[in-house]
Amino acid sequence: MSHDRYTEITFTLEQGVGVITLNRPERLNSFTAVMHAELARALDTLEAHAGLRGVILTGAGRGFCAGQDLGERKPAEDGSRRDLSENLEKLYKPLIMRLRALPAPVVCVMNGVAAGAGASLVLACDVVFAVESARFIQAFSKIGLLPDAGGTWFLPRLVGSARAMGAALFGEAVSARQAEAWGLIWRVVPDADLAATLADVRATLAAGPTRAYAATKQALHASSGNTLAQQFDLECALQRELGYTDDYLEGMRAFAQKRAPAFGGR
Repeated sequence: MSHDRYTEITFTLEQGVGVITLNRPERLNSFTAVMHAELARALDTLEAHAGLRGVILTGAGRGFCAGQDLGERKPAEDGSRRDLSENLEKLYKPLIMRLRALPAPVVCVMNGVAAGAGASLVLACDVVFAVESARFIQAFSKIGLLPDAGGTWFLPRLVGSARAMGAALFGEAVSARQAEAWGLIWRVVPDADLAATLADVRATLAAGPTRAYAATKQALHASSGNTLAQQFDLECALQRELGYTDDYLEGMRAFAQKRAPAFGGR
């Protein structure tokens, strides 16, 4: 099923897999109030979809997302200041928190540069594939700000404090290859393989053990706030649930019969 009520993103939901494409290519898919509202609406649909098996996030054109559209943030002529926390609290925080909370993997297929809040959006995803030409830019220091939209939480957890601090303070671009070497992302793919990668990810999510994926996402995200003993308790609780699923039985049967499992996501 396709949704054509969107102007700044495109959104489809087929075979349980949602695909969100940021769609302001002429502005490198930078965030506007309209784009935020449309992303919120797409998330409403995804959260309400009982058969959700995964979400893919990508961008149209040559960039993934250049962050906040600064055209919506022009300083007032009279030199008056504005409270930048409002947008963060009202728009960015719910977006990032909802993506993290979705009970299915959110995979970013990064088609180009991600800067500012666009970089934070990438890092909020569970798995990231990036084309070779993609780059990360923590552009905030260039305009006298700090990384936001969760950036200061994601960066040190993914790459350690030394690299996080250098990237954030100096705003130097990090290439896709460098990001892969640092452990910032999962995999780099050739630019020519963008469409094929998207199709592969979509097929993998649509056919995967959805409940196991959800439990894995939940456990890994919880780990940074847990002790080992607490994490064991969480593993026990989640593994108990998975042991009663149809997909676990199917997986065991397929293993015994030396065939590929046909997971139903239940």
